[in-house]
Amino acid sequence: MEKIDRLTKAGLFSRNVPRYTSYPTAPQFHDGVASDAFDGWVKALPTGSKLSIYVHIPFCERLCWFCACRTQGVKSMSPVEAYLDILKVEIAKLAETIPKGVTIARLHWGGGSPTILHPSHIDSLMEWLRELAPFDDDWEFSVEIDPAAVNGDKLDALARAGMNRASIGVQDFNEKVQQAIGREQSFEVTRDIVDGLRARGINSINLDIVYGLPYQDADALGKTVAQVIELNPDRVALFGYAHVPWMAKRQKMIPEDSLPGPMDRFNMFNQAYAALKAAGYVPIGIDHFAKPDDSLAIAASEGRLRRNFQGYTDDVCTALVGLGASSISRFPQGYVQNRATTNAYAKEITAGDWSATRGIAMSGDDQLRSRAIETLMCDFTVSLPALAAEFGDIAETLRPDLQKIAADFPNFTEFTDGILTINDEGFHLTRIIACGLDAYHTTAAKHSQAI
Repeated sequence: MEKIDRLTKAGLFSRNVPRYTSYPTAPQFHDGVASDAFDGWVKALPTGSKLSIYVHIPFCERLCWFCACRTQGVKSMSPVEAYLDILKVEIAKLAETIPKGVTIARLHWGGGSPTILHPSHIDSLMEWLRELAPFDDDWEFSVEIDPAAVNGDKLDALARAGMNRASIGVQDFNEKVQQAIGREQSFEVTRDIVDGLRARGINSINLDIVYGLPYQDADALGKTVAQVIELNPDRVALFGYAHVPWMAKRQKMIPEDSLPGPMDRFNMFNQAYAALKAAGYVPIGIDHFAKPDDSLAIAASEGRLRRNFQGYTDDVCTALVGLGASSISRFPQGYVQNRATTNAYAKEITAGDWSATRGIAMSGDDQLRSRAIETLMCDFTVSLPALAAEFGDIAETLRPDLQKIAADFPNFTEFTDGILTINDEGFHLTRIIACGLDAYHTTAAKHSQAI
């Protein structure tokens, strides 16, 4: 109980904080950084740069009520096909703008549900992307897959396109929980898709589990974790459900009194964490797990783990370029995001413009803090000597912040020889501790629960 009391006093069960998949975080984006910045940052990419390309497909055959992604339900393929026509124009414009000598090392299709696309759409989209820039020999192509919206023909098309990593949302296999979030997906359906992927040589598979869902309890989640382990994925993500109905209106379909409380979420996470670790998975950062021989686990062991909008990654590309409505790009100079709605996005692309509408140019302090927060989220440590080697004398400006963090969290951190380290007991507080390095953070900002 002493540990729980200390975690309670530190704010674990009461505070809402950013997930820090970016810094500065999206609430800091503004319309002063838009299309001109995007155009200039693309043109400034150095020869030899490796790019990560994200393609957003903002459509679903079914809308899951728990989801906070930018997506819309459709009953026919007409809106999807019209969107693909616009996406083709954006890709062509980017192909004309990217400097020579730039290659693509990572490609990710997200949504929404990219698997809403028919095989012919998959073929066409990949054909356009191949005109964008040359792919590296060891390029990685991942796709978010909805088992209810995919079949053998679509899997064939994805394999033909070169997909070599698949990400499948499981959430929870419990029927009552699935009904409450509007996403019915049996273990058997999921297993068949996993088997279908492996039969086509796509062996790198990630499964997502979500805790804190309506009517969920430790018993239900425990059974889901056991079934996920049975499917033998290479990676598992264990995300906490973010109930943000002020941002994701569909979440109002979920009764708030059906949601587990912070202590229940804490216990569910710990139970799932222990089960995955006992099954041989290596914990990665605060919420990912990987087999010991997976590239993510190897990157973590070698200090090469990074964090971006897709979570933890070993992606070290120069820039991430987002295509499609609401997609976010990250360049060395800063972030920029496309128009959120498909209509506004289509209007600007059709007019021959970029659709970038908001973002932030990163100052030297932003870049320093971004890297410091990333190392804290990845490695549970911030080293002033390491930051000085990368950023120079400006690294020392973080010393007062690190000293304050150590003073505010004496049971959970240690600051010695310019190195702040979070101990095992402070693991759950990582996002809260990271706030101490966030120059923009205010308690008034709306974020997801810390646990």
